[in-house]
Order: sequence, then C-alpha cells, then structure tokens
Amino acid sequence: MIGLALAIALQVGSKQFTESVILAEITVQALRSAGVEANHRRELGGTRVLWEALRARQIDVYPEYTGTIVEELLGGQRDLAGALDRLGMRAGGGLGFEDTYAIGMRRGESERLGIRSLSDLARQRNLEIGLTNEFVRRRDGWPRLREVYGFSDAHVRGMQHELAYRALRTGGIAATDLYSTDAEIQAGDLIVLEDDRRAFPRYDAVLLHRADLPDAAARALARLEGAISAREMIAMNARALIERVPEAQVASDFLRAKLGVASSGASRGALRRVAGRTAEHLFLVAVSLAAAIALAIPLGVLAWRHARVGQAILAAAGVIQTIPSLALLVFMIPLLGIGAGPAIVALFLYSLLPILRGTHAGLAGIAPELRESAEALGLPRSEVLRRIELPLAAPSILSGIKTAAVIDVGTATLGALIGAGGYGQSILTGIRLADTGLILEGAIPAGVMALAVQGAFDLIERALVPRGLRG
Repeated sequence: MIGLALAIALQVGSKQFTESVILAEITVQALRSAGVEANHRRELGGTRVLWEALRARQIDVYPEYTGTIVEELLGGQRDLAGALDRLGMRAGGGLGFEDTYAIGMRRGESERLGIRSLSDLARQRNLEIGLTNEFVRRRDGWPRLREVYGFSDAHVRGMQHELAYRALRTGGIAATDLYSTDAEIQAGDLIVLEDDRRAFPRYDAVLLHRADLPDAAARALARLEGAISAREMIAMNARALIERVPEAQVASDFLRAKLGVASSGASRGALRRVAGRTAEHLFLVAVSLAAAIALAIPLGVLAWRHARVGQAILAAAGVIQTIPSLALLVFMIPLLGIGAGPAIVALFLYSLLPILRGTHAGLAGIAPELRESAEALGLPRSEVLRRIELPLAAPSILSGIKTAAVIDVGTATLGALIGAGGYGQSILTGIRLADTGLILEGAIPAGVMALAVQGAFDLIERALVPRGLRG
C-alpha cells in the first residue's frame, strides 16, 4: 500500500506571497530527497482557496500559520489538534519561527506624526490605510482591529499585498498590513507599530497536511520541524524579493546548508516557460470556447424562435456575465477542486452571452421576405434554418464568437489563482516579485494570442461567409 501511495505524487500548495512559495519549495525538495514524489501547485490565491483544496484532496500539504488555522479556518476553536483531527487533517510541529500580522508605516511618517502603536494610529482619523483584501475580510484581521482599537472604515481600501507596499513607499497610503518576516520591512525602512492591546494571536509557521500522508512523507516533513529561524526566513525572503534569486534555488541552498540535503533548485528558462504557459493557456481557451459554441448557438436559435423563453435565456446569460470572475472561480473549488476544471467552466459561462447575442441578433436581422421566399419553396423549417437563416446570420454569429474568444484569452489569466496555469502564472509571480520582465512574459504573449485568435476567426469568416454578406 505504501508503495502505491508513493507512486502518486503528493501535491504541495502555496499561497500568493513569497514566503509561502519558498516554504512550499522547501517542502517539495525535502520530500523528493526522501524518495517521495511531490509537485508544487504555486500561488493558489489566499487561505480559503488552499484550505478548500486541501479538504477536497486537490493538495496534500501547504504552509500555514497557527493563528490563521484557529481564527480563520476553525472559527476560534482553541483545541487545534483535536479540531483538525476530526477533519482528517494535522498540523506538524512548528517550523521554528512566527510570522505574525502587523501594521507598518514609513519611518519618516511615523516619526513626523508621533505614531508608535496601533492605538496611536487609530486616533489619526484622516490617514489613508491600504490593506490586503484577505486581511480586510479575515476575522483575525481588520475586523479584530476595529473591535479592539476602534478603527474607522472611512479611509481604508483593499489592495494586493505587493501593490500596497509600493503605495506605502510612494506615499499613496500611510500604513498597511504586513508580515513580521517580510524582507520589505528592512529594505523599505518601515516601522512595525506596536500591537499594544494584543489584538493578534500567535502565528507559528507549520505544515498543514492530510492525516493520511504516507509514513515516508511524514518522516520527511518531521525533519523540517524547528529547522527555520525567523532570521533565516527573513534572509530567504530577501534573496527572493530583493536579490531576485528563484525560490526553488533559495530552498535548495537552505536545505543544503541547514540539513545537508542535496536537492535540485533548477528552474526553466524563459522560452520553455512561455512555451509551457502557451500550451496551458490555449487549452483553457480552446476547450471552454468549443463548449460555449456548442451550447450557445442552439440556445440563440431557441431564444430567437420563442421570444419569452429568449428573454429568460439572455437575461440569465447576462446575470452570469456580471458575476466577478474571482468569486466564480472560488465558488467552484468545493465542486471541482483546483486546476483547469473550474477555470474552464468559468470561461465557458463567460463565453455564452456574446455568442448568444450574436446568434439571436443575426437571425432577428434577416429580412422577412427572404424567409418567406424559402418557405414558399416548400422547404422544411429545419432546412430553412440550415440552408438560409444560419448562413445569413453567420457574420453576426462569428462576431460573437470572436468577442467571446478574446474575452476568454484575457480572463484565462485569472485561472492561475487556482492552479490552472497559463500566462496568468507569470503575471501573478511578476506582480508578487515586482518583476516587470515576468509580468511582460505573461502579458505580451496573452495579447499576441488574443490578436492571433481574432485573426484566425477573420480567416474562417472569409472562408465560410460570401463576400456580399460580410460586415
């Protein structure tokens, strides 16, 4: 049984911030050095995404923090081990450091305003505060600070973590939430404000994993307990963020120096990365678009023939189009897990409206006398649709398909948040590392693909639609 279990690669997840990626790389390489096959599912969004993926067996282990487990995942239950055991989960022994939440300011601004603690900050009612979106929602985050310190929401806005640091450095905001092991604290000459009323719990770093891990995997993870000090974690974060050393190499160097473990930290070159991301992105777009075409064109015909039913169909597709893509992706994780599945379903749903409208508008725009002439010849209704109506409506239908395809290419970048890969992976990593080259590595090919897809459908239109019917 153990041999069979080890033949299936364990999936190690990480959140969308550098420390989590490094810890996941350390975990993967430690497992591989022990003979356990493991893969890294990188940057899967926030806490809830990873937790739902773990519960759905889409991943087997990921780095987490005790305060987050107790407050955010277990609803305040203090018996962490017992509550996790009832869910079939375990938290390994501490990795050796705490990475607590904190609120930081630029040193000069802090000294100018005389702000040293969170109580001092709460008395400043007109300062702009930028907080990460997850921190704004978490019960142990902004809601706790509002309760304990009496903060007001008047000048608070949600932001992505790395963008909040940039805004803080440029003076766009006065304070933001940070992690105590962030390399940016020292690099940006920031002041960590004292949590003088002790609003935050302890956040000891652990590896949260399924209870049924193979013994060899459990032994490999146990070697990491107590192995990483706060100073070492800060240094590793700095190497990745400031020195631009790939996380896999940072993890490999740490394991070799600290535990004497020889592991590979090699990373793919830019061309290989782009080629791999292109294949992933094209797969997401092609499958979702093909499914949408297969459903939306018949539904468009139905909507045209039956006005009341058509109103309902178009309204439903319109409502789906208004659902935020991130919310739709997260909603699907409990049903479909992480990876390509939920991304394809979301893209399929977003593709329906343009194709539906194009089909409906194309059929509705056909001159009545043309349809009457066909019926006068005694053609069955199905033949009129196939031979006359759909060919006449083809330019409008293809226009809708082109619109849906371009939407898919752009929206598919968000699939990286749930492990679907594609160009979004490079963009998200580039944003996290403030690396313009990585951002362009994803953004430029995505733009080229959108133009190529549109050009391909232009050629299809030239081949299928007579010149006199083209727009």
